[in-house]
Amino acid sequence: MRNKAFKGILSTFLLLLVISVAQVVTIKYINPPFTLPMVWEWVLKKSTGRPFKPFAYEWKDIEDISHHLQRAVLAAEDQRFLSHNGFDFIELRRIFKEFMDRGRIRGGSTISMQAARSLYLIPCRSVIRKALEAWYTIFMEIFWDKKRILEIYLNCVDWGYGIVGAEAAAKSYYGCGATELDAAQSAMMTAILPAPHRLSPSNPDQYLISRQQRILKDMPLMPQL
Repeated sequence: MRNKAFKGILSTFLLLLVISVAQVVTIKYINPPFTLPMVWEWVLKKSTGRPFKPFAYEWKDIEDISHHLQRAVLAAEDQRFLSHNGFDFIELRRIFKEFMDRGRIRGGSTISMQAARSLYLIPCRSVIRKALEAWYTIFMEIFWDKKRILEIYLNCVDWGYGIVGAEAAAKSYYGCGATELDAAQSAMMTAILPAPHRLSPSNPDQYLISRQQRILKDMPLMPQL
């Protein structure tokens, strides 16, 4: 009985492994036409009879995305992106120390982890989702280079209600393409990423302006992929 249970667990693990690797390897060569959060939103709206407004989503190769925006997201979201393997243990130690000292917890997801959840996982908060986020991050770091990871992130991250990716965000907030974004626009767009459904470049408050200025200050220190 115990041996049968072990074989069942092993078979499930191997199946999940094969499916996950196939998903990641496929996206290494093919630009995703949609993300799982987009599909999930469509399913929810259809199942409840609510009207569904198609997402603003348009793929852009990283060469066609402003280098200002690339540097802005590195400065704000993951300054050690090029030096870690998907998990920033330096930042995780800082988060743990802050929690022990002040009882305050904050997110520590890298760009790789955010790309994984933006593409492959439904939007919810759970331990299982966090584990799957780490699971996909491992394979993305194995099979993709950093340029591809950043490209997927820039194209698939949630940038507001119905807005997915840099091109849609640039058009929605500034009426231009992602390639035309200047440094100030890039920093402001990036500043909303921690809460894209609450914050907006169209109506920045003092917190958002302050965050934009910090990002602008750090941007020149960031590399261009």
